[in-house]
Amino acid sequence: MPALAPPTSAPVASRQPWIRSASFDGLYVLAPPFLALLGVLLLPDTYRTTSRMPLVAWVGLVVLIDVAHVYSTLFRTYLDPVRRRQHRTLLWVAPLACYAVGIALYAASGLWFWRVLAYLAVFHFIRQQYGFLRLYSRREPAAGAGRQLNTVLIYYATIYPLLYWHLSAPRNFNWFVDGDFVQYNWPGGRLAATIVYVALLVAYAYKEVRQWQQTRQFNWPRNLLVAGTLVSWYCGIVLFNGDLAFTLLNVVAHGIPYLALVWAASHPDAPKQANSLPHRRATAPWWTGRYGIIGFLAVLIGLAFLEEGVWDGLVWREHAPVFGWFHSLPTVTDSVGLMLLVPLLALPQATHYVLDGFIWRRGQ
Repeated sequence: MPALAPPTSAPVASRQPWIRSASFDGLYVLAPPFLALLGVLLLPDTYRTTSRMPLVAWVGLVVLIDVAHVYSTLFRTYLDPVRRRQHRTLLWVAPLACYAVGIALYAASGLWFWRVLAYLAVFHFIRQQYGFLRLYSRREPAAGAGRQLNTVLIYYATIYPLLYWHLSAPRNFNWFVDGDFVQYNWPGGRLAATIVYVALLVAYAYKEVRQWQQTRQFNWPRNLLVAGTLVSWYCGIVLFNGDLAFTLLNVVAHGIPYLALVWAASHPDAPKQANSLPHRRATAPWWTGRYGIIGFLAVLIGLAFLEEGVWDGLVWREHAPVFGWFHSLPTVTDSVGLMLLVPLLALPQATHYVLDGFIWRRGQ
């Protein structure tokens, strides 16, 4: 999620800046990182330190959350008649451009295709945390050292674990495929990055304590967002070295809040305090209603299952117990076929990353 429009310069209000409500935000936006960490702590040790991933966990996390959340962008763009007219050119150009670039990258190197897609995904994940920070800071003064420190910390809370990953020996997990990140084992670099990390945490804690002493104000959603970002990124990448632990913390902490934001942004019945947010609509779209959540999730899960089934049938051939019917499809192995097919199958993901840079701006 990209940066949203600058908030007003009004003084800090005593009212907490929830997006929808304390219960909605608490459960679907702020709690997922902590619930994911609890899930990791309950796992057998082997799943926190190895590349083992049970099939049921892969389906639940990758298919039903990670891939499904990609398709939620449809409800913000192609399935929304207002924004479909508003962004008509963008909605045509983005997928065509992504596919053309994808073919060019894959033609040069399959690894470079996945590497560029991985770094694009990382940028998308990082910007989502900053976007939520802006939402939860919108009632605070627009300028000042404290606000700048908030921004620096939310970025470094994600960048530090990535630096640690890049400056370590190969981990027991990857973003998409083995070798998609450039890695060089440099202990000195990890130490320097860690010192900066600790210094920023101390500075932020000191700033929050001083602010409380002076104003008796404490921004609960912003601080829970920062804490959740620290928890999910540090524990998922640095503290643990297991594929399941990384996936659980990474996917749940990113996908669930994104789905919640898309859902909340489409409902005009939220509390009045949320009506001024840049992603609100004046009227409900066609897919909301009494049982709208069922249709919303059914479309996402159906599309995610279809996409992963085609991937498994035509390319990967790794999850026959789940996608056995798709294994009747012919496996594509020739270089030209893969050059055309892989960027096409990855197109929903790439388009999701690109469109997300436009659809959350004020007035959009």
